[in-house]
Amino acid sequence: MWRRFTRNKAAILGFVLFALVVISAVFADIIAPGDPLRRVVDPLTFPLTDPAVPLGSDQLGRSILAGIVHGSRISLMIGVVATLISISIGVLIGAVSGYFGGWVDDALMRVTEAFQTIPSFVLLLTLVAIFGSSIENIVIAIGVVSWTAPARMVRAEFMSLRKREFVDAARNLGVSTPAIIFREILPNALPPVIVFASVVMATAILMESALAFLGLGDPNYASWGNMIGQGRAVLRTDWYCTVIPGVAILLTVLSFSLMGEGLNDALNPRQKK
Repeated sequence: MWRRFTRNKAAILGFVLFALVVISAVFADIIAPGDPLRRVVDPLTFPLTDPAVPLGSDQLGRSILAGIVHGSRISLMIGVVATLISISIGVLIGAVSGYFGGWVDDALMRVTEAFQTIPSFVLLLTLVAIFGSSIENIVIAIGVVSWTAPARMVRAEFMSLRKREFVDAARNLGVSTPAIIFREILPNALPPVIVFASVVMATAILMESALAFLGLGDPNYASWGNMIGQGRAVLRTDWYCTVIPGVAILLTVLSFSLMGEGLNDALNPRQKK
């Protein structure tokens, strides 16, 4: 699988970009020690003019470099946790729906369609407005609005696998239904879900950034979305306050997209070894 992954040059580029984001998150306290929300220099210091703030400062005098490296932690946390929530919900609903079929499938698919009739971002705005814009609520809300696509994907895989010989053999041996679902069928249905998880992670980061841009982010944390939202007030004169965190988001989302493409090639059984 690793050999197939590394044959995709775009996937390698995505992996390198992702590694840089992870390194900046892990070593954020070394790269930019201290609270990233504190004032360190004069407001709106242009990049490369003050060694204390290589990427400049925002309108409150906070280091943009500190915001970028510490914000990478928030972005990765949001992407990973929201993806785990959405994939878990989607796998559970899709597995039950695809395995049992009949009225169970009809009922669960009607619920899924009800969620899909509402645009994800509109539903996210509603949930955040109701429950508050703390970082915990934002992560949970993103996970809740993102489960429908994984659910349909898992359902399709289960419907194609539930009639296979190895499933019939497990039933004849008296294996319990939960064991058949989660031990026999699910491992064979996971590869496309794993690939799709990279899309969910990228979407989760973009959703949090959009919320923060609209002023609905958690102000207690340094995040790329908050930096963009606060920098738009000085976009015409001090563009770097918005452009630098915007580029960070672009490269991170691009890394997930490229790695997802590489995983698709690596996990595809039709690919040559």
